[in-house]
Amino acid sequence: MSVFERYLTLWVALCIVVGIALGHVIPGVFQAIGSAEVAKVNIPVAVLIWLMIIPMLLRIDFAALKEVGSFWRGIGVTLFINWAVKPFSMALLGWLFIGWLFRPYLPETQIDSYIAGLIILAAAPCTAMVFVWSNLTKGEPHFTLSQVALNDAIMVVAFAPIVGLLLGLSAITVPWDTLVLSVVLYIVIPVIIAQVIRRQLLASAGKAGLERLLHILQPLSLVALLATLVMLFGFQGEQIIAQPLVIALLAVPILIQVYFNSGLAYMLNRISGEQHCVAGPSALIGASNFFELAVAAAISLFGFNSGAALATVVGVLIEVPVMLSVVWIVNRSKNWYERGAAVQNLQKAERTV
Repeated sequence: MSVFERYLTLWVALCIVVGIALGHVIPGVFQAIGSAEVAKVNIPVAVLIWLMIIPMLLRIDFAALKEVGSFWRGIGVTLFINWAVKPFSMALLGWLFIGWLFRPYLPETQIDSYIAGLIILAAAPCTAMVFVWSNLTKGEPHFTLSQVALNDAIMVVAFAPIVGLLLGLSAITVPWDTLVLSVVLYIVIPVIIAQVIRRQLLASAGKAGLERLLHILQPLSLVALLATLVMLFGFQGEQIIAQPLVIALLAVPILIQVYFNSGLAYMLNRISGEQHCVAGPSALIGASNFFELAVAAAISLFGFNSGAALATVVGVLIEVPVMLSVVWIVNRSKNWYERGAAVQNLQKAERTV
């Protein structure tokens, strides 16, 4: 994990300050950026999102899908958490905390938008940072790669229906044309571009060439993320100054869903007898979010000034410290995990064979 990634929360906090300050000093520049749209797509943001997402997708090897059967317990648990639990639990937490408990402390006109942002944030599992979290837990690399490849394949067809369903249940108007366009722009096209580049590079320069390119592009990806955040907070500055508790209140349901989903995945793996090196990354993939896609989708659907965009950014703000705490829990509980009856029975059966 690079120093830049380890201190992502600090950089995001600095982006909040810089963005708010610039929004007050040069508001005309931000208005010009916000108006640079073609077919409801903000061109500067689209470029930045591609710079964020494509380097991450370069790591994905869809050939790893053939390994899925080797880790069927962990794969099954993670798929259940990612696609049947996490988006719906986040919607429930959004309704409970933002729509009810915290409602008096939030701007009334943005309540539905905040809930929408939380739903979008939880609707797609993380693609890139999970490789870091898996490595920190000494996770099985083939499981992590195959799980991420499978999630990406599912995301192409499942992201829009899940978001549309949950926004509809929340009585939030779903701009389906914009939602589908977002999926094409920020999932389908980047996946195709990344896979074409990956295959050509592996054929010409091998894995060493791919690693060199990733080493060059990874900092560019993070810089693009931070530039997007500066723009977001340039638009959100007045709202944040008027409601300084907004970020803290939005963080509550995000924190709860991370610990709930990671804990549930960890326990289900233990009950099923899966080995710890699979259960660790399974819990982390089950809990983490593809926040780059979430930010892009929220901006496309609701705009820079929306509560939805702000809610997804809060996910970025707390991602690193929260996931590092989950890593710590997984590592510290390894002995307890391996004392599970199902885990021990499976280990005995494997030794017998």
